[in-house]
Amino acid sequence: MLITLISSPVSKVIAYTEKESSSFTKDEIKTLESSSGTGTSEKVKAEFKGLLEKLFSERNEAVVCGDCELLKNFYDLNIKVSLWAYESEAKKTQYLINWSEKQYVQFKDLKSNVKIRKVVEKEPGLFGIICDVATDFNYYYLDSPDVINHFRLGTNHYINLKKNGDKYIITKEWYTDPFADSLDMDNIKSDEIKDYIISRNAPEFNPNERLQNAINYAHKYCGVSEDEEFTFKYNSKYKNHNPDGGDCANFASQILHEGGNFKKNGAWNYDGKDGTKAWLNAQGFKNYMLGSGRASYIAKGNYNKVYKAAFNMRPGDFVAYEKKGRITHISTVTGFDSKGYPLVTCHNTDRLLVPYDLGWSNSNIKFHLIHVHY
Repeated sequence: MLITLISSPVSKVIAYTEKESSSFTKDEIKTLESSSGTGTSEKVKAEFKGLLEKLFSERNEAVVCGDCELLKNFYDLNIKVSLWAYESEAKKTQYLINWSEKQYVQFKDLKSNVKIRKVVEKEPGLFGIICDVATDFNYYYLDSPDVINHFRLGTNHYINLKKNGDKYIITKEWYTDPFADSLDMDNIKSDEIKDYIISRNAPEFNPNERLQNAINYAHKYCGVSEDEEFTFKYNSKYKNHNPDGGDCANFASQILHEGGNFKKNGAWNYDGKDGTKAWLNAQGFKNYMLGSGRASYIAKGNYNKVYKAAFNMRPGDFVAYEKKGRITHISTVTGFDSKGYPLVTCHNTDRLLVPYDLGWSNSNIKFHLIHVHY
């Protein structure tokens, strides 16, 4: 399976923890966004593009090798914020390693493509950078190494790089975090789960025209389309609600209406600038779809309770993610991997054909698996 980790300007939703704000504050991000600096110099952008591609290449190697020690070359662990940035990245790398063990897969041939949006020299030898990153992760199930699967994932990076001798080190970093709710894997790693997953096969699936159009729409406008014309782009007919708190339900509604030809109504509606709660809000969307009869439950509960039922999901269905009693995210199923594992496509963070639980592994996350009646 190919994961493309794409850092996208359209996927920008900022949520700060105390340590993250110490690493890159909200004001620092705003200042960097508004600064002109050296951002217009294509020569400077090209220089840092090569440097950052090397950095992300080494990060990718850490995932493939299962060795977080490889990350240390890019940080000064004697500087507190650089140490925090390293620790945060090491946790995310370890999560990917742990998830691959749970899933009984091996990552291989990860590759990143960096798009520099801005470079600002903050002081001599210290540069603030905003960049979009596309990282392709290939992986395969260990019992079928010849079958490669793939998906894409979007993030947006703010990095401070400081000249340190003959190299640059990361002194600060923040990026839209696809793994914020996923760093605790101990509760779901078991041989029973692994054995069940590898016993499965992808089902035959023949979508009707409405459903195929919905899938096509999702893949085109997810912000990380494999069609380069639409990479980093949403449908301009709709407002990007990421700065307002999230665009996931808006995109799920678009998939149903624009792709699947579900008709708008008084409760579920969008007028070109704004929409109803059922259209825009994750909790409202889930409640509307069930209450209207347009959808019905397959299963709900934590991962251990739903992972078997998840194999009954089909493209067009959706997953609603519950945290602290509220639905906080919506993803639409648009495919399977080689074992029939459901793959989802969504906005914030932008995902294209990503395993539905990747990034949602903490014990306080509940999954609502919901079938849509096309």
